[in-house]
Amino acid sequence: MAAFEVRGGKQLRGEITPQGAKNEALQILCAVLLTSEPVTISNIPDIRDVNKLIELLRDMGVKVGKLATDTYIFQAENVNLDYLDTPEFVAQAGALRGSVMILGPMLGRYGRCQLPKPGGDKIGRRPMDTHFLGLEKLGGKLTLEGTDFYRIKVDGKLTGTHMLLDEASVTGTANILMAAVLAEGTTTIYNAACEPYLQQLCRMLVRMGANIQGIGSNLLTIQGVERLGGTEHRMLPDMIEIGSFIGLAAMTGSEITIKDCQILELGLIPDTFRKLGIQMEFRGDDIHIPAQKHYEIATYLDGSILTVSDHTWPGFTPDLLSIVLVVACQAKGTVLIHQKMFESRLFFVDKLIDMGAQIILCDPHRATVIGLDQQKQLHGITMTSPDIRAGVALLIAALSAEGKSTILNVEQIDRGYQFIDQRLNALGADIKRL
Repeated sequence: MAAFEVRGGKQLRGEITPQGAKNEALQILCAVLLTSEPVTISNIPDIRDVNKLIELLRDMGVKVGKLATDTYIFQAENVNLDYLDTPEFVAQAGALRGSVMILGPMLGRYGRCQLPKPGGDKIGRRPMDTHFLGLEKLGGKLTLEGTDFYRIKVDGKLTGTHMLLDEASVTGTANILMAAVLAEGTTTIYNAACEPYLQQLCRMLVRMGANIQGIGSNLLTIQGVERLGGTEHRMLPDMIEIGSFIGLAAMTGSEITIKDCQILELGLIPDTFRKLGIQMEFRGDDIHIPAQKHYEIATYLDGSILTVSDHTWPGFTPDLLSIVLVVACQAKGTVLIHQKMFESRLFFVDKLIDMGAQIILCDPHRATVIGLDQQKQLHGITMTSPDIRAGVALLIAALSAEGKSTILNVEQIDRGYQFIDQRLNALGADIKRL
């Protein structure tokens, strides 16, 4: 098990470029299964979850060529369907949450797929009902073996239909969309997710020959086509990394410029951090955060305590609530963090309390943070990273704290942030990988 030894209390300075978006990558990579023609994808993040998905595609028979550090060419000309029946596939797919998004492309192109219950972060229940209900409405027939192995197939060809999703699931929408583009007739998906990453997937599919209307809205209309062709695609920068770097700059009193942010795609992220009192300046598509000794949490117009909560897009992403929470620890003022979508994502605040933060964990979904206003520094401790986002929140806390912190299980952080220790050390951090 790898660990980070962090010596905190240092001001950072310089420029940092966010990696390609992990959550986009997991969808885009699975979409290469929809065509036999070459697909070139750039700005792919070099992180564990993405690399494992590329490995899975290669083992399924997809030709994979590396053109540059962040650019690959894929050709799913001869996918080996028999590989789905092997123990190796079960082990690979079961260890990777993103493997769920092979379902739609495989069902749409080959008429069948199977999948063990995917892994991923332990952040509470993440049911797959939306995926399967949508694919069943297109004509897929689902069988469940035991409690953790799914088989789905279609007799003949998928058929377009109208559906109202029970939740605006990003991965569920992506799976249904990728199946529907090769179905016969017209499919309408209402209450569809409309995150920028989903919009990116739609635009990529359109370049491949798909007919999709309503991109960017919660009502997608797909006219099925016979086949899709190849394309080139460049992924957006990772908005979660961008938000993490904004929070890091504020928490450590650092002056940082985040390069190439695609600011128009960030939604409420900049304004949410501004509500915590964090100053930032847009310079083209770069975000400059000046060094601040203090930042003050806003209140509502009537003076009541601010609440920051997550919601489906265009609401605030749940992946950044842990960052908001840790940054609030050194703000002036009080904020209620309300994590609506997952019931276990706040179960790292005990580590922050041990470091000296003033936090009341009200229940699995809500925490009240009383900011220290930099009057008292956090102090270093030994802690364990429970998941990707909490792990980076703890890293930010450690970088702001007095003394030495040790963060165990940093493989969790590596799943979502490429070479984060090296990149932050280049700004002046003191992080040693053990």
